[in-house]
Amino acid sequence: MYEAVKQVFLLTHQMQQTREEVKDLRREMRGLASAVERLAYEVRLINEKLERVSEHEKQERTNILLQLENAMLKFERRLHPGDDESK
Repeated sequence: MYEAVKQVFLLTHQMQQTREEVKDLRREMRGLASAVERLAYEVRLINEKLERVSEHEKQERTNILLQLENAMLKFERRLHPGDDESK
C-alpha cells in the first residue's frame, strides 16, 4: 500500500513538472512565433525596397540609353550637315 501511495505521489509530481514544462514551451513558442512574424515583416519591407530600387535602376538605364541615343543622333547630324543641302 505504501508503494502505491508513493507511486501516486511521484506520478503527481512528475505530471506537475510536465505541465510546467508545457507552459514554458508554449511561452517559448509564442515568443518564437512573434520573432518569426517580425522577421517576415522585415523581409517584406526589404523585398519592397529592393523592388523599388530595381525599378528605379531600370528607369535610370532607360534614361541613359535615351540620352545616348539622343547624343548619337545629334552627332550624326553634325557629321552630315551638307548631305541634305546637296540633294
